[in-house]
Amino acid sequence: MTRRDDAFRRLLCRIIRRYRACGVAVGYPLDTVKVRIQTQKQFTGIWHCIVSTIKKEGVHGFFKGMALPVTTISMTSSVVFGTYRNCLQCLAQIRGIGAPNTKLDVFLSGLAGGVAQISVMSPGDFVKVRLQCQTESKRSGLKPKYSGPIHCLLSVARDEGVLGLYRGALPLALRDGPSFATYFLTYSSLCSLLTPAGQKEPEWTAVLLSGGLAGMAGWSVGTPMDVIKARLQMDGVRGERRYRGLLHCVAETVLNEGPGIFFRSLGINCLRAFPVNMVVFAVYEVSVRVLRHTGRKLLQNPSIFFLFNITALLFLH
Repeated sequence: MTRRDDAFRRLLCRIIRRYRACGVAVGYPLDTVKVRIQTQKQFTGIWHCIVSTIKKEGVHGFFKGMALPVTTISMTSSVVFGTYRNCLQCLAQIRGIGAPNTKLDVFLSGLAGGVAQISVMSPGDFVKVRLQCQTESKRSGLKPKYSGPIHCLLSVARDEGVLGLYRGALPLALRDGPSFATYFLTYSSLCSLLTPAGQKEPEWTAVLLSGGLAGMAGWSVGTPMDVIKARLQMDGVRGERRYRGLLHCVAETVLNEGPGIFFRSLGINCLRAFPVNMVVFAVYEVSVRVLRHTGRKLLQNPSIFFLFNITALLFLH
């Protein structure tokens, strides 16, 4: 790969990551509602949580803790998609040069990508959940325990140790591993199914539909463990710790609230996942096709390459 090709690839990856950061911001209010109904019994449902949050905290209540995931989405996205692509290439090379990837390859690569991101995602996700569940606000006259992401990060590290930031990492891995495996496999399978024989690239309607359904399928698999993760991360905030570990949390949750609690937030997860992932894969396909068909030829022109460098500076800095 030449320097120009590599620069063009980096710009396209940065555009995708910038879009995903916007996607996080747009979908964050629904994510806050999801976390709250998973961890707090005071909310009887999605609508009750929305109304109560607006009444007691205002619109700001939906965006607590958003700064950290928005600033770290580039890192986590790089780990997920980088691990996924590298695993696909390694598995293809094992079979021989030019060998196509199988559905099992896609599944295993997605699984690896989902698990790999835990090392960089877990502390930020822990802080996000802690801040999202703070219902105290100036409007209610109650002082919140954490004043912001940095204060929360330092407070937890001081009171519970650095390993405290990784509480919930195991259920997070059990959520994201199978979830991303299902995510990429669903997208790949649907695109293949909806693409006519002999056609190399799927139509845009197939890309949009496959991307949206892939997001919903991923969350359908990941939602039960998402509930356990959030409860372990919030355990002990307002008193003594209730759960001894993952299995104890699962047992206590089923015993006290029934198995249906694991899917209480599935609807809101799917509502958020379909439009976001529909556009994520559309941007991904656009980037891949531009790089494949026109990127290298365009960048051979010195004038275009100069303009590209100016554009790259705007995105990369």
